[in-house]
Amino acid sequence: MGNGFQVQDRFAEGAQYIGGRLRAGTSGRHQEVVNPATGETVYRYELAGTDDVDAAVAAARAAFPGWSGTTPAERSDALHRFAAVLAARADDFAFAESLQCGKPAKLSTEFDVPGTVDNTAFFAGAARHLEGRSAAEYSGDHTSYVRREAIGVIGSIAPWNYPLQMAAWKILPAVAAGNTIVLKPAEITPLTSLMFAQAATEAGIPDGVINIVSGAGRDAGEHLVGHPDVVMTSFTGSTAVGRRVAEIATATVKRLHLELGGKAPFVVFDDADLDAAVNGAVAASLINTGQDCTAATRAYVQRPLYDAFVAGVAALMETVRLGDPFDPSTDLGPLISRQQRDRVAGFVERARAYATVVTGGEAPGGDLAAGAYYRPTLITGAAQDSEVVRSEIFGPVLVVLPFDADDEGIRLANDTPYGLAASAWSRDLYRANRATREIAAGCVWINDHIPIISEMPHGGYKASGFGKDMSSYSFEEYTQVKHVMYDNTAVARKDWHRTVFGDR
Repeated sequence: MGNGFQVQDRFAEGAQYIGGRLRAGTSGRHQEVVNPATGETVYRYELAGTDDVDAAVAAARAAFPGWSGTTPAERSDALHRFAAVLAARADDFAFAESLQCGKPAKLSTEFDVPGTVDNTAFFAGAARHLEGRSAAEYSGDHTSYVRREAIGVIGSIAPWNYPLQMAAWKILPAVAAGNTIVLKPAEITPLTSLMFAQAATEAGIPDGVINIVSGAGRDAGEHLVGHPDVVMTSFTGSTAVGRRVAEIATATVKRLHLELGGKAPFVVFDDADLDAAVNGAVAASLINTGQDCTAATRAYVQRPLYDAFVAGVAALMETVRLGDPFDPSTDLGPLISRQQRDRVAGFVERARAYATVVTGGEAPGGDLAAGAYYRPTLITGAAQDSEVVRSEIFGPVLVVLPFDADDEGIRLANDTPYGLAASAWSRDLYRANRATREIAAGCVWINDHIPIISEMPHGGYKASGFGKDMSSYSFEEYTQVKHVMYDNTAVARKDWHRTVFGDR
């Protein structure tokens, strides 16, 4: 992987991409990008300041009339070229994503990068299919139709857990609909967002359509959200930060899209395929080292299967191989940082006072001690109102609780402030259908947990936010709906005018 890719050389000019070129930040403060598998610094750059945000927004605003004025076919062609460039650079993208995040190579090469290429190809097609109501004479005297129009400059903020995919999820629907965008990636993982914007330029997307500002949230992020020339904000991250983003955005009457935290339930009924549920729970709780807002975190298992499920999950977790992300045999990489590793460990250590840590619950030593590694962890015996059941841990930790009646299982699944994703495991069609109806989450999987596809929307209920990423539904976020109405009578004095002046 990487083909000799040198990060410091690749981004020697800086980590801001404004108006089609790299440039240095102007904040006067520097940030290091650290490989969490080794603790080594792989890139050091100057953070964006408010002047950089202003420049990026100005570039996006200048590009908007031309880009929004292109035909859907022209935007589609540009995005098809973009997908081809991404595919040709797949090795570099996978290398950079694993380097800055610690993702196992097989995850970045088989999930993050191909998923992003597919998402780009999807929006290349979707650009030509903006839907509106058919024209008709709804009043009898007028013809009405609906236009979907680009809304302007979008200011988006993406998280560190899936930097490449989250950049794509923010950028693609916005530009496919004719908008221009300024994206602020997490300052600790800017590399693939910068590469994504560079690939767009290589594909012929005009300068200023896609801009990247790599800066801190309290400086660059808040300035971007509050900028008077930004008409919409899309944010993915924690619910706590989402509340702050909402405060700033609503103060300036911006459109707002939030994809926030999650605490996904994994409900196993007593007729489920036990082997499938065990395998699914381990995969869904450990993907991306558990740093996934849709990861399975709370497994509710009906009493007849509970003991066997716990034993099966513990045994399978103990086979998971921690190691160098670039070793193809590695299953689980490090957490994003030592700080995040210590945060996860804190949840587990506090849980020992009221629950049982069945397996894991520690950082490995030896060759992995320099990295932010943490062993896959299974916890049982926790109460429904305990911290590990209620709070988003964002690490390789699964909590398993038993339930008796079906009503109880669904009630416990819904007993959370979040509602992003969930799964139910059953061979009974009616049981499964009930779960899809009654579990309050933006995505409910049946007999699987985690897969996403470009054609279907991603977004949550309750404290998990609102609005949709991916799919054609995302155009609801990034377009204005305009009603156009034509008079068909050619009559100067309309009958309704008498309500203002004169008689019939």
